[in-house]
Amino acid sequence: MLAGASSIALAVMLVSLSTRPVQADAALSRTAAATSAASVTSATPSSLAPQTSAAAQRTEKLSGVASWYGGVFNGRLTASGERFNKYAMTACHPTLPFGTIVRVVNLENNKSVVVRITDRGYLYDGRILDLSYGAARKIAMIKPGLAKVKLEVISMNETPGRK
Repeated sequence: MLAGASSIALAVMLVSLSTRPVQADAALSRTAAATSAASVTSATPSSLAPQTSAAAQRTEKLSGVASWYGGVFNGRLTASGERFNKYAMTACHPTLPFGTIVRVVNLENNKSVVVRITDRGYLYDGRILDLSYGAARKIAMIKPGLAKVKLEVISMNETPGRK
């Protein structure tokens, strides 16, 4: 009986200690967010307010190295459920929602292509994007295989479903 009471007392003490900083941080964050939101909305029109949706926060890396894929994957199902066409203007990205439209600019020759995100997969060596063969050909990166690129999200698909 004594062991059970001391276990309960210890558990209550641990729970109360672990939740105090979280509650204080949450209260501080809400106050800071309300203050900054008030200053943003009063200083700028609502149409110019920054996007803060969950999908918009997934665009953390907008430049880096891209590669391309095709060949053996042609005709196979992509992670989004559609068939991969190596000549289509599509790409594989680790976090952007399927259906998102992205402009990809090759920083070495300034050529660009607009692609739709249709696939997921492991991207080697920290690469940020895998382009279809057709899209890679448009920005002249077939022979080198890799290119330094910049991504510009044109439209974000935020519909629920496969991500």
